[in-house]
Amino acid sequence: MAKRDYYEILGVSKTATAEEIKKAYRKVAIQFHPDKNPNNKEAEEKFKEAAEAYEVLSDVNKRAQYDRFGHSRPGGGGYGGGHTMNMEDIFSQFGDIFGGGGSPFDSFFGGGGRGSQRRGSNLRIKLKLTLDEIANGAEKKIKVHRLVRAEGVTFKTCGTCQGNGQVRKVVNTMLGQMVSASTCPTCQGSGQIIDKRPSGVDSSGLESREDLLSIRIPPGVADGMQLSMSGKGNEAPGGGAPGDLLIMIEEQEDKDLKRDGNNLIYDLHLNFVDAALGTSVEVPSINGKLRIKIDPGTQSGKILRLRGKGIKDVNGYGTGDQLVYVNVWTPKKLTSEEKDILERLRSSPGFQPNPDKSEKGFFERMKEYFGQE
Repeated sequence: MAKRDYYEILGVSKTATAEEIKKAYRKVAIQFHPDKNPNNKEAEEKFKEAAEAYEVLSDVNKRAQYDRFGHSRPGGGGYGGGHTMNMEDIFSQFGDIFGGGGSPFDSFFGGGGRGSQRRGSNLRIKLKLTLDEIANGAEKKIKVHRLVRAEGVTFKTCGTCQGNGQVRKVVNTMLGQMVSASTCPTCQGSGQIIDKRPSGVDSSGLESREDLLSIRIPPGVADGMQLSMSGKGNEAPGGGAPGDLLIMIEEQEDKDLKRDGNNLIYDLHLNFVDAALGTSVEVPSINGKLRIKIDPGTQSGKILRLRGKGIKDVNGYGTGDQLVYVNVWTPKKLTSEEKDILERLRSSPGFQPNPDKSEKGFFERMKEYFGQE
């Protein structure tokens, strides 16, 4: 299903200021907040939809790119890093809106619940992939150093916040009592503090451990795309939810094939005789060598389209093509015999340029390439 316009989701105009966007997001998020709509899948999806819209429109660079290209982001992939935001993403990324600091969500939902428990920090790594791994998908084994709760550590309820993770303050105003909440400074929101810990374990009760993780890379990922493994980041002190492992894709350049979105491009160099008489040649592809036919009289600049031989779209929207650019090679050095042969052919009728209407010029070829015909 096609995505809705981000401005429409938040109910703002394209000229809205950052503050107007933030206020609009608060309004929509309160309307569809899970605590207000328990077990309501439709409300939960609209809540996530609003969070995705706010993530893009609250970021100057992402908003500029969205205003220019819409959801068709250059190079493929979504604005959210290639994965749909989950509840943990939303409540951790937008903490200034959902908890602490006198947020409207605190007074509306009581300031407790989801925002009260500290979450482990995310880990970020870069993963280099070959074009073959990107095209066909891959299973990668990686070593990750992450913080985990050390054995032998025990916790007790924080005396400052009484286990709530937040401290609340009541202020008398002309309009009556106003309640604000902020993260507990003693336990940093976890609701617990360390009771006992073995020697060598720091005050957070965490220690570094190396884990070997298996990552399944789907076909069609792109350079700069971010994948997420939920719960594989650092653990939180006191039993909070662990963070995520965020995997940034780095695409290695292929020696033969160049990628353009989901299409692959190959430069084929032909000698003059093969172009004139026709032949068959082998070209590289992501699935091994392919033999293609070259028709007699093939001109330099011709684009041969091998449909379905490109990259699968990561979101399942079909497969790209492989485009073979024909370059007829002009010899730079000739022997005396070769020169004599060509001199005899110089004035031959068949060697005189005589393009007909079927021969496409540069602009026509570009229109065909970009699918404008």
